[in-house]
Amino acid sequence: MREQASAFHFDTLRFPDDFHPEEKKLYEVARQAALTAYAPYSGFRVGCAIRLANGQVVSGSNQENGAYPSGLCAERVALFYAGASHPDVPVTHLFIYALEARELVAPCGACRQVMAETSFRHGQAITIYFPAGSGVWYRIEDATLLLPFAFRLPSRL
Repeated sequence: MREQASAFHFDTLRFPDDFHPEEKKLYEVARQAALTAYAPYSGFRVGCAIRLANGQVVSGSNQENGAYPSGLCAERVALFYAGASHPDVPVTHLFIYALEARELVAPCGACRQVMAETSFRHGQAITIYFPAGSGVWYRIEDATLLLPFAFRLPSRL
């Protein structure tokens, strides 16, 4: 047996002081997207802003449904929209904003898998931002690090 470890580094940013203008733009788009969330069951409204390699920004918000689990998280809404509207353009940045959050709001496992596959699909790392609470945000340069054993279909398929 050989023990192995996985670790990664992340940045801690305080809004607005530590944000670059482009990061502030993603923050604002994600915040506006959260206002469009349909969350009558959880009351937890989340928005996501995505920057594509061509500079375009798209967004999405969580959409719940009474026939759980038919709803989708904001991250997947935005990623699927980007993939359907711009299938050949890589995603470079993903910003998560939660209106009611007072503590850490990290992406769920399903969203981590979709982020990883989106990254693999284009061969492009996706920088991800998510709230850590109290006006602090985490920035990770490669979203695949959040899911070190992401599912991948065998290459022969």
